[in-house]
Amino acid sequence: MAIDQALEKQALEDQTPEDQTPEPDTASDGGETRRPQQCRQEKIAPGQGWIKLILRPLLFLAAGVLLIVALGAAQKIGWISAGGGGGRQLASSGDENVRYICPMMCTPPQTEPGRCPVCAMELVPANSGGGSDGLSIQVDPAARRVANIRTVAVKAVSLTRKIRTIGELSYDEGTLKTIAAYVDGRLDRLYADYTGVVVENSDRLALLYSPKLYSSQVELLVAKRARRQNRSTMVPGGTYSGRDLYDSALERLIEFGMTASQIEKLEEAGEANSRIYLCAPINGTVIEKLAVEGQYVKTGQPIYRLADLSTIWLMLEMFPEDAASIRYGQKVEAEVQSLPGRKFSGRVAFIDPTVDCKTRTVGVRVIMPNEDGLLRIGDYAKATIDANLGIHTLVVPRNAVLMAGRNSVIYVETDPGRFEIRRVVLGPSSGDTIAILEGVKEGEQVACSGNFLIDSQMQLAGNPSLIDPMKAIAGSEPDEAESAELIAAFSKLSADDRALAQSQRICPVTKLLLGSMGAPPKVDVNGTAVFICCEGCRESLLEEPHKYLAELAELSAAADSPRDVSRTDDTHTDIPPIGAMQMLEPQLEFPQMQAPPANADEVKAIEEALAKLSPADRDLAKRQKVCPVTDMPLGSMGAPIKMSVNGRPVFICCEGCRGPLLAEPVKHLAKLPREAVR
Repeated sequence: MAIDQALEKQALEDQTPEDQTPEPDTASDGGETRRPQQCRQEKIAPGQGWIKLILRPLLFLAAGVLLIVALGAAQKIGWISAGGGGGRQLASSGDENVRYICPMMCTPPQTEPGRCPVCAMELVPANSGGGSDGLSIQVDPAARRVANIRTVAVKAVSLTRKIRTIGELSYDEGTLKTIAAYVDGRLDRLYADYTGVVVENSDRLALLYSPKLYSSQVELLVAKRARRQNRSTMVPGGTYSGRDLYDSALERLIEFGMTASQIEKLEEAGEANSRIYLCAPINGTVIEKLAVEGQYVKTGQPIYRLADLSTIWLMLEMFPEDAASIRYGQKVEAEVQSLPGRKFSGRVAFIDPTVDCKTRTVGVRVIMPNEDGLLRIGDYAKATIDANLGIHTLVVPRNAVLMAGRNSVIYVETDPGRFEIRRVVLGPSSGDTIAILEGVKEGEQVACSGNFLIDSQMQLAGNPSLIDPMKAIAGSEPDEAESAELIAAFSKLSADDRALAQSQRICPVTKLLLGSMGAPPKVDVNGTAVFICCEGCRESLLEEPHKYLAELAELSAAADSPRDVSRTDDTHTDIPPIGAMQMLEPQLEFPQMQAPPANADEVKAIEEALAKLSPADRDLAKRQKVCPVTDMPLGSMGAPIKMSVNGRPVFICCEGCRGPLLAEPVKHLAKLPREAVR
């Protein structure tokens, strides 16, 4: 062991370091080479290499973290911005008129950031969309390509409409025939012995045995023989009565169903026959066999029913608005269910003048030729009719119109890249196009693709959009339908609350009209009754009551202060200002619907019906007198039914009036006397 250590030590001493190489030193006198100098061996401390490997990466990592922290602090303080050097100046200039909106468009744009009082979402700054004028936005070419916005021109065309409906094949009622017994007898033989057999005109269908027919034939033959004998023995100037007997017998056989050829054969044979053949009167098909062989039948009893299937009817069921576009003789293309892909043509022969009270449809009859017999009775068919509506109007593609409830808007490209919102009035549709009755002009370019993205940008900019297009009309008043909604919402409140809500008008949180979202809830704020548009505003109102009460006071003061007519430009100064919306109660100055006079029996029946009510209800019913829906005297249809409408007791004559009264309470309550509805 010691020998090995000694050898290793000697080898280390004799080894030349790698980083040092001996340099030859040549003597000037003899050229002898100097001996290489030995390098000192460096001693490396244990663990010093590991420290170098770990320390350097840690230093670089710490420096990077410090640099990131410094950049974040500088950006937060405002020394630098994410948009470059000019970002701070651009942001500060844009913050002056910035508005904050709810991403769900629950409330109008706000001037301060925060949360939406309805859905509690964070308000975001409104993007003006690049040069917005309040009615339009500017879309740059790059964004237009990304959004795939395409436009088409408004065209003026003669509007046609393709109407599709369904129907069922039926018999042509004009060709139906019934074969019945003209005389009592027995069916000895049925030649058409099953339903569906095809027959031709004059084909024998059955053989009928009838003793009554036999006696009538004998009478005819006897009368004819007597007429011949009397004619040969008649003296000049005498009278002859045998002719009357012959004519009456001949008439009787015709009434029994014998044809002229059968009577001629009877006279030629001179022998009566107790059996007669029943023949087919038309070419057709036996659609019903009502008797069997050997059965006794009476006069008038049906035996067969025949139908000519060379022409059949297609009975269509159409909506009244579609039937109004159909004309007599119009061509109809039909495809039956049993023969898919094959078209059959026909003509409109009749349009029902009434609407079916159950299906609310109008029947249309189409005559279809069926010479090949391919169409089967009872089969269903899909019909297509090209109807010319006779209207020359402006049309746009259906996907160019955005519709939501009663609102319909389109976006018109007034200048390259600038899209303006237009509220339009729609007409009838035809295929992929729809008529525009008001709102656009011929030749204008409208967006037919990407218009939803344009509408979203309008919402983010706080401009009028599909949700609220009424912003597009400055100073526009709500239409009749919206006013009716507000009146219906206020009618659910008591008289005192309704007066307070009408004087307040505006929700202090959302700045929306009270009643626009249903009956306004009442909130007690520090002893003050305040109305809000919906329950979502209650929490915001209670959290900051002083703020919203102050805003409500400012709104009330602004509404009560007189207008400064000197600052108006285009308005007429002689027009009185519009005051607060008033709730008008039904007046009785207009003619009222009076119940028809009743006789003594009806008066007695009404008194008996009213006697079934309690004294208080009977007194109310007598003051009301009539049902507000049918205008019939209360009690004429039994005991009146009491119901509550907006907190008021109202009597109706029957249960059938409950639905109409609840659907339109204001309309029906206006018919009642004032003392009855209070």
